[in-house]
Formats: sequence, structure tokens, C-alpha cells
Amino acid sequence: MRTSENILDVAKLEPDYMGFIFFKGSKRFVGVDFEIPNEFPSTIKRVGVFVDESSAEILRLVGKHRLDFVQLHGNETTEQCIWLRNSGLRIIKVFSISDNFDFQCLNPYKKIVDYFLFDTKGNYYGGNGVAFNWGLLRKYDQEIPFFLSGGIAPQNVTGINVMEGMNLHSLDVNSGVERHVGIKDLNLIEMVSDGMSSLKAPVVKTVKQN
Repeated sequence: MRTSENILDVAKLEPDYMGFIFFKGSKRFVGVDFEIPNEFPSTIKRVGVFVDESSAEILRLVGKHRLDFVQLHGNETTEQCIWLRNSGLRIIKVFSISDNFDFQCLNPYKKIVDYFLFDTKGNYYGGNGVAFNWGLLRKYDQEIPFFLSGGIAPQNVTGINVMEGMNLHSLDVNSGVERHVGIKDLNLIEMVSDGMSSLKAPVVKTVKQN
């Protein structure tokens, strides 16, 4: 989300979270002059997405844009997460999932993050547009609630039923509902929402829109 018009249009659909990518290497980077519109609803949580950014710069952008969460999409250490948490920030820590992913690597982060986010391992930091094998999450102990990301789109959203009973907090939709890079298609978002309505409750609790 990076253009005011698209941000406000999507906000009318009332997602629980909205993400803004501050990683300059992303094709969805918000830009240096980005501002969240003044009309942005206070009911939607603001999430800043960062990749191996300095703690000082994260704090600066949190203050400037009044972010509610930081989503750490790189190789951020537990030490940095502790420092950010001690600074009053709420943290979503991202891990990229492949067939040989070792879920034991999550353990050091469990006491210092609010949520995990599981995305598809690929060539980019998010936005690869491909879903991973969601059945792999049965290997996760479900201790910390998680966001699911990676290629979620109208054609596969009902497959999330495979995660019934897991600690799935939110769906993170991005490239699967885009008209162009960085521009979301309201019809596609509504199609995902309609697909969610057929899911076994309470498989999904909330929705996040990047």
C-alpha cells in the first residue's frame, strides 16, 4: 500500500491491519515522500515492513507514521528485537518457509515477539506471489500466533482449511490481490473475503493487507 487513493479505497473494506513497506529494495517500497493519509481509520492497525533496517531508523519511521507494529522481514537478531520491544514496539517476525525449514530456529524469538509471519521462501523479501506447502505448519508447535503470507489469492484461499486447529491469527494478502504492482484490486480482495466466509471457524481470525 503506497498511494493515498488505493489506501483509502482498501481501508473501506475494513482490514484489521494494513502494511507499508519501507524497504528500498522492494518493488512495493512506499517512497521517500510517503505519507499515510490523514483520513486513515484509527481502527486499522498500521504495520511498517522493514528488512535489516537500523533500530534508530525504525524508531524514526514508527514515530513519523504512528505505526502500531513493525514487521521484520530480514535477518534481525534477537538482540535487536529485544531492543525494539524495550522501546515499546510490537513486533511481527517473519520467517521464510521451505520444505526443509527447521522450526526450532523460532524458539529464541518466542518471548520477544507478538506474532510470527510465515511466508514463502523465494528470491525476494516477500511478494514472491507463490504459496508454500501450508501442511508444513503442522510441524510448528503453535505456541505463538502467526500470520500466513505468500501467494494467497481467490483461487486458493479455501485451501487454508488445512490449518484448522492451528494458531493462525491473520491472513496477509499482497501480490495475489493486485491489479498492478503496489496497487490492490478491490474486487480480488472481496473475492478472498468471500472465500474466507466458507472456511471452518475459527481457522482465520483477522486479515492484513500489504
